Order: sequence, then C-alpha cells, then structure tokens
Amino acid sequence: MVIDDDKSIRDTVSTFLSEEGYKILLSEDGEEGLDIFEKEAPELIVCDLKLPKLSGLDVLNKIGESGSSIPTIIMTAYGDSQTTIKAIQLGAYDYIEKPLDIDRLKVIINRALEERKMSEHLEITISKDSDEYQIENSLISKTPAMKEVLKKIGRVSSNRVSVLILGESGTGKELITKVIHYSGVTKNYPFIAVNCTALSQTLLESELFGHVKGAFTGAIRDKKGKFELAGEGTIFLDEISEISPNLQVKLLRVLQEKEFERVGGEITIPMKARIVAATNKDLTELVKQGKFREDLYYRLKVFTIEVPPLRARKSGIPALVVYLLKKINKELHKDVRKIPIEVMEMLQNYEWVGNVRELENTLMQAVVLAKGDVLEKENILLRTDNNNILRHDLPNLSLEALEKEHIKYVLDIVKWDKNEAAKRLQISRQTLYNKIKTYSIKPS
Repeated sequence: MVIDDDKSIRDTVSTFLSEEGYKILLSEDGEEGLDIFEKEAPELIVCDLKLPKLSGLDVLNKIGESGSSIPTIIMTAYGDSQTTIKAIQLGAYDYIEKPLDIDRLKVIINRALEERKMSEHLEITISKDSDEYQIENSLISKTPAMKEVLKKIGRVSSNRVSVLILGESGTGKELITKVIHYSGVTKNYPFIAVNCTALSQTLLESELFGHVKGAFTGAIRDKKGKFELAGEGTIFLDEISEISPNLQVKLLRVLQEKEFERVGGEITIPMKARIVAATNKDLTELVKQGKFREDLYYRLKVFTIEVPPLRARKSGIPALVVYLLKKINKELHKDVRKIPIEVMEMLQNYEWVGNVRELENTLMQAVVLAKGDVLEKENILLRTDNNNILRHDLPNLSLEALEKEHIKYVLDIVKWDKNEAAKRLQISRQTLYNKIKTYSIKPS
C-alpha cells in the first residue's frame, strides 16, 4: 500500500511497483490508509510523513498499537532528523527522502519483504515472557557442563553456607549467584552485590560494614553497611581476590564469628546473610604468593562452583542467545524475537573471548540497530581491530593481551564513552582509566 497526498508520487510509485509484479493499494491520507490496512492487510506500506488528517507518525503509531509487524517505509521531503528518529522509534522499517530514488526504494522494499518472508519460516523464535531467575527457565541447564552447575545450585540453595564461584571474566558468575538466591531459602530476603574493585579499600570497608557518626572525615551520620542491609538474604562479593590484607582479616572474622562492628563502632551486629564470593583469579596461586589468606580461602570455599568459559559450552549458545534477547528486549523496549539460522550458526561458531558479557554486548548493539523483529546478520559486529578481522585467533593470546582486546572491543562498541564502558565491563572508571594507560589502548 502506498499512502501519499501527492498524486504524482502515488502514480510514480504505483506504476513502478506494478511493473515489478506487485499488487498496489493506494491512499491519499492517513485515515483512509488505516481503513485499507485493517480491511486488506497489505504485506508492506510505503507512507509519506506529512499527510492530511493523520500524519505518517500517527499511522505508524496505530499500526504498532494493532500488534502488526508489517514493514513500513517512510517517505519524507523535509530532511527532519528528529522526525525521522521518531519514525524509527515508532517502528518504521526504513525511510527514504524525496525526490524519490526509485532504485533505492526497490532495494529497500525487496529487502523488507524478504526479511518478512524469512521471518515467517524461522525455526527459532523467542517467547515474550521472561522469568529471569527461575532455574527451569534459565540458561544454566542447557549443556552437560552447565547441568553440573545446576546440580550444585540445587544442593546449595537450600541452606546458607558460603559459596565460592570461580570462572573467567564475563562467564555469568553474578547470574548464577542470583539463581542461587532466588531459588532457595534466601529468595524472600535482599540480594546485594558489591564489586570489590569499584571502590578504594577504605570506602569498601565502610560500604561493607557501615560506619558510625564521626568515624572519619565526612562521616556525618551513622550508616548501615551491606552486611547489615542484606539481612537474611545474600551478599555477593565480586572479585574477592582484590580486597586488601586488612579487609581479608575482617572478612575472616565475619565468616568465623557471624558478627561484625561498624567502622568506628563498638556494638556487635549479627551477620545472618549468606556470603557468595566470586573471582576470575587463581586463588590457590595467590595463597602461595602470600597475597590471599589461606584461612579465608578455605572459609570461602565451603562450597565451590566452577563456571566453564563460553567456548567450552558452545552447544548452549542458542539457548543463551534466546535468554539474553529476552532480557535485552525488556531493557530496551524492543521486540527482536526471530533469529535466522545462519546468524545463530555465526554466533555459535565464534570464539567468545569475553564470554557471556561479550555476547550480551554484541546482541545489545544488534538489537538497537534492528529495524524489525529479526536479528539481522549485518548488525552482528564481531570485529575489533583496524583490519576488521574476526577474533578467532585471540584465545591463543596471553591473558593480558586478551584483556586488552576485550576492553578495546567494548570501548569501540560504546564509541569510547568511558562511563558506559566501565558499566559494561563491571569495573570502576578509575580501573578502566588505569587499564587504558597500562595497555596503551587508543581509539581505532
């Protein structure tokens, strides 16, 4: 269907598309166009932005409210970037400026219809409902390696013993902690996560234990710490290997005595929460080097879960992609639910150096760029260096080189927005600045 109040435009587009073998419906205003849409259910709409009665944006909005995924191409003579952005936000498949480039319009139409046809035959679709931390619906039960993790979660979630989760950066250690929390005895109590690298050790101590008024400069009132706020729930200590020797001693006492005092305080407070600690470092090696207390290590590893890297569980990538797309759709208010087979194969064959976090970042960018409900191949960016070479060779690099490549990859994705990069990498801004300086990372 072509909707335009300019008869010459309607005639031009109609003649051209008829010659291409398409059956054409015509309308001169938005209100009439919607009536035809409801009665005839066209496969594609080409719609002018400026229309009498109802504008092109109104038409897009009404089509969206109907639940239809029909591709709509907007025509505009005004070059209004803000209005164009609004049209894309409302679900326009693409836009083309006037005077019309008929050949370009043909390319856009053919592509839109091909994607629509393909989406109707896709074997992989995603339901809209997401119950993020239910074991039976989660990503962790899809491969033999992760089924072992699932068994361990089942054993540990029914009690409050300390848990140590080991695995490379980005493997999903916090997600596993949340599944433990929400599937067991702690599910009705708070879940509190603390990144041990995000704060200086002095601030981290205050953050964990709280402080009393006057304990240090700036302590103008009493403050409860994370241990206290967690109550009978779970406190997740990410990157536990980074805490100072002084904090290691204090944490050991919390684990042994189940009590603590606020910084500068004298009143003993009971500690009822379960502690789950995680690290991507080899704690046994740090113990040998004298950098991590052996007694604390054994207190933490009452129950240990080792999370395999994504490259060791590639058969689970399709289920993981489905899971992550549900999450991303919810966050971005998008509806990308269809995945072409070749796209899934590309994702499954890739070496995910940054593990689940890298996969999630890649999918998030693809969803932002998606024009419809299909995960498009051209929006899956798996390249990082200046030569646009796929990173299949990176697993053979040193850990330092891998870290450098992953940090640069995330920085490039977010166009060097360091705040956003630090958030996605789950490190502090200062840590990111230090890494950039240490590795001499520069924009491409």
